[in-house]
Amino acid sequence: MAEFLVELYVSRGDPDTVGHDLRQMRRVAGELTAEGTPVQVLRSILVPAEETCFVLFEAGSLDVVHEAARRASLSFEHVAEAATGN
Repeated sequence: MAEFLVELYVSRGDPDTVGHDLRQMRRVAGELTAEGTPVQVLRSILVPAEETCFVLFEAGSLDVVHEAARRASLSFEHVAEAATGN
């Protein structure tokens, strides 16, 4: 499985949105995995000054991440395959 980074816009005026979005993404990831399409939310990073949240997914393809975001009703700015190091 590969890792993918999703970039979301987060309004400074509505910080509670981040928690809701992450719960939705985790719920949808669980549903997709239960349906036989493994996907996992690994971690997120909120950058309040930039009104941005980055969410790292593990999935079999970019299409799976797009489907997870669609099912979670998320509007994302960008999604791309990521390379992480230890």
